Amino acid sequence: MEGDSYYRRNLGRKGEDIACRFLESKGHTILERNWRYGHLEIDIISFDAEGIHFVEVKTRRLSIQAPPQENVNHIKQARIAKAALKFLKTGKGLPFGNLECMFDVVAVTFDGDKPRTEWFPQAYIPIYL
Repeated sequence: MEGDSYYRRNLGRKGEDIACRFLESKGHTILERNWRYGHLEIDIISFDAEGIHFVEVKTRRLSIQAPPQENVNHIKQARIAKAALKFLKTGKGLPFGNLECMFDVVAVTFDGDKPRTEWFPQAYIPIYL
């Protein structure tokens, strides 16, 4: 359904906006949003005093489903790690190549119009094969 797809995209964009503002309030500088390399994507790439952060944002309406952060499974983690390696090899990423890389998750859950934001810094450590 076209309406359902539009609704999910709009909700996701809203969650990413909230996640960016949240990270900025924690001292992050947003470097990229929705960075793509082929079919790989990273929702937010940010930088702070500790290093570079590759952030997956999961946005949901309040429901009985599993918490949004639980949807970042090992397959998704591997795709983000692969995209992060590609980013670090680009002109924009090269200056950050020697810094600590962190893989974070930001979960945004809407209860009506009120969002709840949960940040999981260093949510996982990718294993490179």
